[in-house]
Amino acid sequence: MTAVSVSAPPMPIGPTVSANVAAHLAALADRRGWSGRAAFLEGHRVWTHGEVHDRAERAATVPAGRGVAAGDRVLLALPDGIMWVATFLAAARLGAVAVLVDPALTADDHRFMAEDSRAAMAVSGPGLQDHFDGVPWLGADQLPALTGPPATLGSAAPAPAAEPVTAATPLYIQYTSGTTGRPKAVVHSHGDVAAYHDLVGQEVLDIGPADVSFSVSKLFYAYGFGNAFAFPLFSGSAAVLTADRPGPALIDDLVARHRVTLLYSVPSSYAALVDERGTGHAACFASVRAAVSAGEWLPPALGERVVELLGVPVLEQIGSTEAGHAFCANTVWDNAPGTLGRPVPRFELELRDREGGVVADGADGSAEGELWVRGPTVVTGRPEDGGWLATRDRARRERDGTYRHPGRVDDLEMVGGITVSPLEVEEVLRQHPAVREVAVAAVPDERGATRLRAYVVPTAAPGDRAAGPEGSGNPDGPDGPAVDEETLTADLSRWPGGGSPPTRRRAPYAWWPRCRAPRRGSCGAMSSARAAGDGSHRLAGRARARGPLTDFER
Repeated sequence: MTAVSVSAPPMPIGPTVSANVAAHLAALADRRGWSGRAAFLEGHRVWTHGEVHDRAERAATVPAGRGVAAGDRVLLALPDGIMWVATFLAAARLGAVAVLVDPALTADDHRFMAEDSRAAMAVSGPGLQDHFDGVPWLGADQLPALTGPPATLGSAAPAPAAEPVTAATPLYIQYTSGTTGRPKAVVHSHGDVAAYHDLVGQEVLDIGPADVSFSVSKLFYAYGFGNAFAFPLFSGSAAVLTADRPGPALIDDLVARHRVTLLYSVPSSYAALVDERGTGHAACFASVRAAVSAGEWLPPALGERVVELLGVPVLEQIGSTEAGHAFCANTVWDNAPGTLGRPVPRFELELRDREGGVVADGADGSAEGELWVRGPTVVTGRPEDGGWLATRDRARRERDGTYRHPGRVDDLEMVGGITVSPLEVEEVLRQHPAVREVAVAAVPDERGATRLRAYVVPTAAPGDRAAGPEGSGNPDGPDGPAVDEETLTADLSRWPGGGSPPTRRRAPYAWWPRCRAPRRGSCGAMSSARAAGDGSHRLAGRARARGPLTDFER
């Protein structure tokens, strides 16, 4: 068999942004008659496309009055909301480069990113000013143009003209999750934002003005930026914004109240949503036409439960900070559950071996290796790679051209001289009725020998009595014996998971049901393991290595 580089066929897309994206979007809304249509839904407030662009123009006067000019870096440490959107567009209008960071990061992380990006100004909410020592700081409450009606602005300076730029002019910076050291800055351009909409919003999701989107992933992440910023502003549709971290109850409320049609989330959030469902819960999602999953691997069993709850297909996709958004995806027209779908138009994918050679198809027409990607929005930082990015993801290309995601290249662990995939062990344990969440990592024991340990969040806290198979940790029902840690540990060590578990590799295992989670809320095996202080902090690092850091992977 010959080596194959798989690429989606070239497809025509909308006009590339060849001018300032803020000015382009304002003109687009006016030209297509979207100015009076809802753009963002925040709390009980509806912001129209026209209002958003008006606020952004006015907001630009504030940093401009403080000396921010084209090419300057403006760090945004803001929660999701209209202030985030308007501040980003204001920076774009000035030709400045927005630096998008999580406002919940530590002071050390914020200082590192401000210094690394050479920020000329930092914009944040109250309580974060001391995170940006030495950087001119602007409080979000000092931007009345973002929320006040025009009549309250008095004799404010006129909005500056949009800075002339090209499609290649830097627009914003996002940081990678830093799984191999300090986070790295990735610079995307004005032209990239239109490509996210044209190639994913249109060709994958068929987004139109009638759609209402809600993204669990926040705006400062690549996934959330496309979902809740690029897609609505380029399509004339609307997006729901919330500053809170969405748990199941909030997701229910926002989807039902705003009649959300496109739900974007991550597997850990979908798992919580399914686990917490109750009578009438499914009715909350009657308006949803498609759900999207990204950020980490979606176990097939979980995917089936999500489809059952939502009543619509779950479209799995993969992307990265360096690509800006998805580069391989299932679409509303072509969905293969259990796979990542096919390459997004204009992106090329290759599978390579450890030496960097392209992997040839096997006798069955499939191939497996490390996933490399090249495309119009991919930032590599290495000219010698010819535009190709090593994603560090393992992938398998099936004979029909779809891709599967076995895990990260660095997910493989050497235990007892045998190479083991912790993800395979997790998938087996996840099928046990008493397991709500599980993460497996290689941790040295007291003798220094590496052993796999499973960190388990039971569906009910050990010792609790819980409801039965409808969503509980007690397979014998509410009147059965209480679930206790010793029994759960012994049961998991023998659990066949409906098939032959990976223990056939004869690697040493230790089962640790460490995390106790309440029925409500978001306990994470990852965060609990990080706090254990016994070497299990390695689990958190491996979990982050699976892909872009999400709200549910802290």
